[in-house]
Amino acid sequence: MKKNLLILLLFVACQSPKTDAPAAVEPIPTARQLAWQELEFYGFVHFNMNTFSDMEWGMGDESPSQFNPTALDTRQWAKTVKDAGMKGIIITAKHHDGFCLWPSAYTDHSVKNSPWREGKGDLIRELADACAEYGLKMGIYYSPWDRNHADYGKPEYIDYMRNQLTELLTHYGDVFEVWFDGANGGTGYYGGANEERRVDKKSYYDWENTFGLVRELQPEAVIFGDAGPDVRWVGNEEGIAYETTWSNLMRDSVYAGMPEYSEKYASGQENGSHWVPAESDVSIRPGWYYHEYEDHKVKSLPALLDIYYNSIGKNSSLLINFPVDRRGLIHERDVEQILKLSTKIKEDFAIDLAQNAEISTSNARGKGFEGKQVLNSEKDTYWASEDGVLENTITLAFEKPITFNRFVVQEYIPLGQRVKTFSLEIETETGWKEIAKGTTIGFKRILRLDDFTTGKIRLVIQDAKASPTISSIGIFNAPKLVVEPNLLRDKSGNINLLVPEKGVDIFYTLDGTAPDKSSHRFEKSFQIKEPTILKMISIDPKTGKSSEMVQENLDIAKANWKVIHMDEKAQNLIDEDQNTFWTSTGNEAVIDLGAVIQIQGFAYLPPQNRYMSGVIQEYLFEGSLDGKRWSTLSKGEFSNIANNPIKQEVSFNPVSVKFIKLKAIKTSDGKNAAFAELGVISRKNQGDNL
Repeated sequence: MKKNLLILLLFVACQSPKTDAPAAVEPIPTARQLAWQELEFYGFVHFNMNTFSDMEWGMGDESPSQFNPTALDTRQWAKTVKDAGMKGIIITAKHHDGFCLWPSAYTDHSVKNSPWREGKGDLIRELADACAEYGLKMGIYYSPWDRNHADYGKPEYIDYMRNQLTELLTHYGDVFEVWFDGANGGTGYYGGANEERRVDKKSYYDWENTFGLVRELQPEAVIFGDAGPDVRWVGNEEGIAYETTWSNLMRDSVYAGMPEYSEKYASGQENGSHWVPAESDVSIRPGWYYHEYEDHKVKSLPALLDIYYNSIGKNSSLLINFPVDRRGLIHERDVEQILKLSTKIKEDFAIDLAQNAEISTSNARGKGFEGKQVLNSEKDTYWASEDGVLENTITLAFEKPITFNRFVVQEYIPLGQRVKTFSLEIETETGWKEIAKGTTIGFKRILRLDDFTTGKIRLVIQDAKASPTISSIGIFNAPKLVVEPNLLRDKSGNINLLVPEKGVDIFYTLDGTAPDKSSHRFEKSFQIKEPTILKMISIDPKTGKSSEMVQENLDIAKANWKVIHMDEKAQNLIDEDQNTFWTSTGNEAVIDLGAVIQIQGFAYLPPQNRYMSGVIQEYLFEGSLDGKRWSTLSKGEFSNIANNPIKQEVSFNPVSVKFIKLKAIKTSDGKNAAFAELGVISRKNQGDNL
């Protein structure tokens, strides 16, 4: 009996809270927010009627018959998300057009009246089952705005909205996040009214009772919105948080869709009244919904990696969107890129060098709060300083010097976010040297650094709202990001070769041979005026890892070219910048090449902006020696350019010209022809050995 009592007392003692723990600094997260914070990285799926109408925001008058994916497989979605290291999927159950991905009993505008699965399908059920199979959490996006429903803007619509939320939150198991879009009110179909309807965004949805319904049906789910109440929008669609990102928010000052939200509230406030952490959302393509013409615009690995470090690395979660295509699958290119990101993240954080360090601190609160706690993987352990000591240091000493380029630090957020400013230092032969500084830390802060070699690293917390509490520190030496070089060339033929990371070398050749580390090493810009085949490769000199070889067929420089038009913006089509373009009111572009040259083809690049217009589909290309008498050199169409708007190259028999003219016979949308770039293909650049 006495032995059992002793064991019980020891157990109770171990479970009791530490009596000398720091007092919480309000606001603090709820249990549901803490659970959500641990997820960090999860996927968004935009798949709905817009996928088939090729729109971003449907009007609500679309017929359910349009919704008919040919090979829908939510298991493919779940596998992709799981393989990418994400923890869940949020699905657009109903977007602004009002079409429902489940057979809602409250509207005919749903999958039950579509040809998909002969009207017997339930996409939310299929996704819930796939998430369960792959160990993922499922979230629900529900647009408060409904451009289809006749009662939108009236009190009756709120009953409709809550009835649908009840369906979604009771029929499909646990939901980890309910996502309410801030866009609401405007023009729409509205049951045939075809009018504009505006609502009072602050009061119309009776958010207090709507949120109360969510709490009742899914008590563990966080609710997302501009003002939370649990998770807030980061304020942009680039997937990037801020150098200073507080989880605290002046929540009562914010409402969904407020115009000044991004500027005033998105980064949080040091004195915020409620704990409402940021979620960074971004699409892996320019659009949120699938558009075939964006197949060549899937974000690159460097771009995705920047997003990761600037979201999760700056006290935010990361929600990456996959625009599922008309088959009902995440496109192969999207899968390829997200898995590249996953592989790189694993490489960057493969070995935590901090685990081999000896820890010392400028002070500690006492037993249970020592510096060694920052290397403990247990969630509820942390180092804490004494009360009243706001400037503190944590030093990591190594038996031998290490090389590192990543520093990860986390606060113990159950007691609130505290750190206001900090710096990172290394010991050198002449003393301590500052290598980085920052403001907020929060749940996680990742410093992406140059390579440093040292035997000691010191985190200096310079200012905090109260005694700091640090739960984790990690130190890593991430391998260099070795990707294909990017080439920039201006009108004069000046060449710059770029890679996203320092310490990676670029080698190139100009004679048609494959480059290697014995080839020309790029050190500064150089000039190529004549047609040339340039081949290039990136190599990490420390590991020998190399990128794929890239070949660029460069033609004559455009230094002496001139677009014959009074509009100054017309020069955009020969500025060698694909991000600029010019729209011709005459549906043609005429260029003086500055000299008579022999060509045997031309190249047309349509505008590369998100909402393209004036893309040439049928064309007439002419040449002239004097700009007066023209000869037809080519006539035809750019096949599938509307869906795949990449550079189009057309060849013909060699001819000498001084002037060229590209005329649009037909554009993709019937609007004036637009040009990002127009160039020629010379005879020498058609494969002649240089």
